[in-house]
Amino acid sequence: MALKLYNTLTRTKEEFRPLDPKNVRMYVCGPTVYDFAHIGNARPVIVFDVLFRLLRYIYGDSHVTYVRNITDVDDKINARAAEEGVSIRELTERTANQFHEDVAALGAIPPTHQPRATEYVRQMVAMIEKLIASGHAYPAEGHVLYDINSKPDYGKLARRSLDEMIAGARVDIAPYKKNPMDFVLWKPSKPGEPSWPSPWSNGRPGWHIECSAMSEALLGETFDIHGGGIDLVFPHHENEIAQSESAHAGHPFARVWMHNGFLQVEGEKMSKSLGNFVTIRELLDTENFGGRSWDGDVLRFNMLKTHYRQPIDWTLQSLEDSDRVFGRWYTKLDNIENDVVSLASGRKFRGHPDVIAALLDDLNTPLAISEIHKIEDAMVDAYSQNDQEAFDENAELFRTSLQLLGLGPDLFEAARQHRKRQQELHRQFIAQQIDEQIQARNEARKGKNFKEADRIRDELEAKGITLKDNPDGTTTAEVRPGSRSGRDSMRRSRSGSDSRSRSRSGSKPGEQG
Repeated sequence: MALKLYNTLTRTKEEFRPLDPKNVRMYVCGPTVYDFAHIGNARPVIVFDVLFRLLRYIYGDSHVTYVRNITDVDDKINARAAEEGVSIRELTERTANQFHEDVAALGAIPPTHQPRATEYVRQMVAMIEKLIASGHAYPAEGHVLYDINSKPDYGKLARRSLDEMIAGARVDIAPYKKNPMDFVLWKPSKPGEPSWPSPWSNGRPGWHIECSAMSEALLGETFDIHGGGIDLVFPHHENEIAQSESAHAGHPFARVWMHNGFLQVEGEKMSKSLGNFVTIRELLDTENFGGRSWDGDVLRFNMLKTHYRQPIDWTLQSLEDSDRVFGRWYTKLDNIENDVVSLASGRKFRGHPDVIAALLDDLNTPLAISEIHKIEDAMVDAYSQNDQEAFDENAELFRTSLQLLGLGPDLFEAARQHRKRQQELHRQFIAQQIDEQIQARNEARKGKNFKEADRIRDELEAKGITLKDNPDGTTTAEVRPGSRSGRDSMRRSRSGSDSRSRSRSGSKPGEQG
């Protein structure tokens, strides 16, 4: 079965045929690094990470080149650096590292190349010079602008008329423009802003030319797939097409254009003004959304439950549902990690054919997840019938199918480390609560309110915490195994034992007591 992808340029689902099967090339627009990435920024990262995995599965790891850029020169960056009183480089280095840490926690494989815009200014200047020489751009008052009238098919990606594009864009009206829609390729820098020498002014590149220059340098004039959020169709991707094709004598820029849908939070557009602006870091490490933090695997799974071209409503309910499902799956993976003989046999990686077929159909991750549920059922059935061979077979397919979605072994260590952090935070929180209750009990005893003191003691006792009164004060003498913390401890100790004997003598694979 061939890979089929929806092409925004043609508005059809097409069979994917790479220019060179030995070097499949993909470019995805990356972050502008001035702040923590929000959960909406995570969607293209996750979507195209799945595509990257699928392409590597089809063509081989060494035959796929994936480029995701970093925009590190921008008005927002300049403003934030001035606001914080730090250098632009310091700001962009810090926020770029934050981005890399966050998307790694979501299970994303690092792209082949992650170029920074500031490293490719020379190539941008060279492309602008080509555009001027070919009559597609013109210098004006230290600026260089692309002349949209020089390209008759301008607007072919967005499929909008010129009037519609003017109405839908924030057009910068300037007297030196031939047409209000002409866009900036180069502009002079203000005092204190980053600047580079050029034939037109000491200035800096426009946003659109950055991606055209970086993609050409790393992927060539024409490559296979260009991706990003649907909000980038116009003007960013439209302008990339115009300037790249004009600089390369009309040769196609990207053959397939893919765009993921919008993300809303609890039914409303995500925005700072509405107070529902949620960053990846806040979801991972703070009790910001639903009064708790979330594992990276849960965030990723929650994103993949919706087809990439459809809008997502990011809700607390959907996250809780994802947490339950992936929690069950994670336990199964943990149980079978040393239980499936074939996993260590060195056989070629393979996912379930139905899971692969779903992904080949324009990355249909909801259908792939549905198929994984069926594999889970088959694995449990094999266990109940004491069919070791069928259990091993389905367990391998279960694990490798999850891996295609980035939900398998790639997240084992990250998830465990995050769970350890969460357990430690929970332990500290419980310890603080106990200290506060002991202090309240001591105050009650001093005031001869023995009824309240006994109530606090009994409440702690019910939680498995026995108090011991000493001349020096009160301490916790025991945490009984019946308490939640005791059960967690027992579960951790069991996880180090032989998983095969555990699954045969105890609960079904993946079930928790």
